[in-house]
Amino acid sequence: MPSIKQEAQRCLKCKNPQCSSHCPVSTPIPQVMELFLNGEIKKAGELLFQNNPLSAVTSVICPHERNCSGHCVLGRKGAPVEFFRIEEYISRFYLETMEIPHIGKNGIKVAVAGAGPAGITMSILLLLKGYDVTLFEAQDNVGGVLRYGIPPFRLPRDLLDIYKDIMLRMGVHFRPNTRLGSNIMIDDLFPDGYKAVFVSTGTGRPNKLGLLGETLGHVHFAVDYLKTPEAFELGYRVVIVGAGNVAIDAARTAIRRGHSRVTILHFMGEEDMTANHDEVEMAEIDGVEFIHYAQAVRILEDGVRCVRVKRITAEDGKVSFEEDYTDTFDVPADSVIIAIGQGPGADIRTAGVRLTQRGLFDVNECGETDTPGVFAAGDIVSGPKTVVDAVAFTKKVFGRMEEYLQNNGG
Repeated sequence: MPSIKQEAQRCLKCKNPQCSSHCPVSTPIPQVMELFLNGEIKKAGELLFQNNPLSAVTSVICPHERNCSGHCVLGRKGAPVEFFRIEEYISRFYLETMEIPHIGKNGIKVAVAGAGPAGITMSILLLLKGYDVTLFEAQDNVGGVLRYGIPPFRLPRDLLDIYKDIMLRMGVHFRPNTRLGSNIMIDDLFPDGYKAVFVSTGTGRPNKLGLLGETLGHVHFAVDYLKTPEAFELGYRVVIVGAGNVAIDAARTAIRRGHSRVTILHFMGEEDMTANHDEVEMAEIDGVEFIHYAQAVRILEDGVRCVRVKRITAEDGKVSFEEDYTDTFDVPADSVIIAIGQGPGADIRTAGVRLTQRGLFDVNECGETDTPGVFAAGDIVSGPKTVVDAVAFTKKVFGRMEEYLQNNGG
């Protein structure tokens, strides 16, 4: 593998960089490469941080094959430039050596609910502009899905601690173990002087299969398991229903913690998996087994009953899937983990904020709700998406929030 510098030297610094245009946050890759190769690593890090405060995170967990690397011109005939390796090095160095600038306070109070990717991004953007920010978090630490949903072998926990330290040094007021919607409501914030509220509480409620056996003692939800895997005794044979990134993370964690034999059941084919290709490949290397075209129909005391699924391609090329209930089989399991997506909790409510049919916050293209001063972004708006998507929309919401605060913050 080439060194970081050698990899950077491969970049053509295209005038019309497809890597940047296909990045959700439009990372200025050629400029970053130029600064880095000229020995100006701090300037390169500052450029990345200003464009994307979570660049140190997204460089690690982004689906690079869909974004920057997947659109590098060198990838058409050979190996694309792995910009994410360079970005990770620069961004981590910048955070570890970052000097907090003196920022004059403007006296305007803003509340941020949820310390996940969107909440951290918004807090940093607000703090850099001198706002007085209080960050409310239902858990005991910052990170949200980054800390409680992504295994540490994929994303080091100390990186999140660095972000927390930076925000504290910038003056954030952090309220852990405080869930808005229980003892504090959004409507309570405005009388205490907050001029705006940003909601980014995520989608931590797991979806159910709706099958017989789902309440049995050996059945767990992946989002719960990933929060504290050390609290679970799964046994040797673990079956995971679902094939997204959360399912892959749960499978790889189970193998590491319990030396378990892990099998993933997937309704569709290998080419239809929603998980990142690189993560699926690593799961296969770790020893995870996949059974495709299998639909779970009942959870048993010692396994999962499934039916085969047929892939049907119509004359117009459209693909559909049909269960064959005459072809059943059981997959043995000591534990079953359900990983078929998440939805929002029911704990965030405020007068005038409409919800979609999925229970998500109904906002306009700038993240505004129908309640003046209440904005939202992240999974609570879009449903589960990538971290970089959350950052991109949060930046857009910040622009509109600042307009609102300048007009209503006095």
